[in-house]
Amino acid sequence: MLDPLTMREDPLHSTSACHRGQIGNEDRRILRELAKGVAEVAALPIQAERARLWRALNQRKPERAMVLAQTTCLVPEADLQCKEPMCRQWEWALRWKLYRHEHIRDDYPCTDFLDIRYAVDVSDYGVTEERIYGEIDGFGAYKVNPPIKSPEDFEKLRPRHIAVDHEATDRRVETAEGILGDILQVRKQGEALCRNMLSRKLIHLRGYDQFLIDMYDNPDLLHQMMAFLRDETLREWEIYEREGVLSLNNSPDHIRGTGGVACTDELPSRDFDGHVRMQDMVCFGESQESVGVGPDLFYEFVLQYQLPLMNRFGSVDYGGCEPQDGKFDLLFEHIPRLCSVSVLPWGNREEAAERLADRHVYAYKPHPGVLELPEPDYETAEKELRETLGIAAGCCVSLTMKAELTADTADRAERWTDIAQRVVAEAA
Repeated sequence: MLDPLTMREDPLHSTSACHRGQIGNEDRRILRELAKGVAEVAALPIQAERARLWRALNQRKPERAMVLAQTTCLVPEADLQCKEPMCRQWEWALRWKLYRHEHIRDDYPCTDFLDIRYAVDVSDYGVTEERIYGEIDGFGAYKVNPPIKSPEDFEKLRPRHIAVDHEATDRRVETAEGILGDILQVRKQGEALCRNMLSRKLIHLRGYDQFLIDMYDNPDLLHQMMAFLRDETLREWEIYEREGVLSLNNSPDHIRGTGGVACTDELPSRDFDGHVRMQDMVCFGESQESVGVGPDLFYEFVLQYQLPLMNRFGSVDYGGCEPQDGKFDLLFEHIPRLCSVSVLPWGNREEAAERLADRHVYAYKPHPGVLELPEPDYETAEKELRETLGIAAGCCVSLTMKAELTADTADRAERWTDIAQRVVAEAA
C-alpha cells in the first residue's frame, strides 16, 4: 500500500468515487477522527526536538547517534475501516503515524502532513520485463528472464512515455482538503527520493549474471546500456522538474535513501523561488548489484554513469545494502556534495569510520536477521549496536533498522528501538 522505501502513498490511477468527491459519511468520520489524533501527536514538543536533532546530525554537528526503525508493515489491511479505496490509502497513512507514536519510540518525527501523490504514468522501455517468483507470485525473491539477450536486442529499447495528469492530481488534493484540510496540511507530493539505481534497472533488462559477465566479455554493450539508462533517468527527472512534480525532501518526515531522516536547513538552494529543482533536493545513489565488483570496474561501469545524475542535486547520499569498502576515495573525489554513506555489518566498519570521520554521516544499518529469525536475538542486536558505536566514536552516526517485518512481528521493531535508544543514551 505504501512504498516500503519512501513510506509514501503509491500512485493510484483510478477514477473511483473518491476522485469524484462522493465519499460516504462514515469514511469521512473515520478519517477526521484519525486526523485529529495525528494533529495532536504532531504538535507535541518531542516532534520539534527530534527534527532539531536530525538537522544537527545532517549538518555534521550531532548531539548523539540517531535511531530509526524503518518499516511500513505496522497496520494490517484487516484493521482498515474505510470503504472507498483512496480513503483506505489515507486511513492507512494516518493509522501508521499513530501506531509509530504509540509503539515505536525511535527518533522519527510525526508531522501533520497528509501526502497526496501526483498521478504519473510511466511506460516501459519498449520491452517486457519478466520476473519469476517462488511460491507466492509477486512476493519475495525472484529471478529475471531478461528481454535483452544479445547485442542486437539493444535496438529494441525505446525512451519511455512519461505523462503527468495534473487534473487527476488536483482532484485528489481537493477531495482530501475538503475532508481534512482544516485539521492537517494536505501536501501535494511528487518525486522526492530520486533514487539513482541504474544497475538495478540494468539487471532487469539484461540479467544479473550477464551484467557481471559483460564487464569482461561484452563491455561495449554494457557501456551502451548504462548510457541509455543514465540518459533516460535524467530525462525523467528533467520532465518532473519542468512539470513541477519534484518535491522538496528536506522536511522532518522524509527518509534518506541511506537511512535516517533527511531533515536539514542546508536545502533548498539560496535562490529557491518555490519551483523545486534537482539542485534543491537530496539524491540517493546506490548499486547493490555491484557489491562484489572492484573499485576500477565499479567506476567504469556504474559510478561514472551515476555522476551526471547525482551531481545535479544539492546533496547526495550513497549506498544501499552494499558496503563501500575500498571505494571511499571514488565517492569523495567525484561527489563533492556527498552527505551520507551507508555502512553495513558485513562491510568494514573500521574503514568506514576512519574515512567518514566527522565529515559525512555514518549511516549504519544493523543486521536485520537478528529480528527476522523465528526467535529474535535481541542480545546479539544489542552487542552489535555497542560495538558499532564504539567503532564509530567521533563520527556522525545514524542507526536505521530495515528488517522485513509483518504486522504480526511489528513488536520486534518496538523492542529493538528501546534497546537502541538505551545503548545510545549510555554511549552519549
